[in-house]
Amino acid sequence: MTIPFTQHFDAWLPDVAAPVRITSIYDAQVFTRRWVIRDKDPTLKILLRKLERANSAALIEEAMASFKLALSARALLPAAVL
Repeated sequence: MTIPFTQHFDAWLPDVAAPVRITSIYDAQVFTRRWVIRDKDPTLKILLRKLERANSAALIEEAMASFKLALSARALLPAAVL
């Protein structure tokens, strides 16, 4: 499921020069998989499971909000996106 164009955003992986454009739930899942591999943080694994199990519009909305919150808590998301 693709996010409407007005809601696309850039996210940063730690120690990577270029941002990653997030346009869908699939992009968020791939980004989080790579993030889990890099950081090995148990809370990120929980976030990844939440993103992977989201199978309805309401769950996808909730998972994407959690994803954005995790990014902003680690200063990997521009403040204007929230």
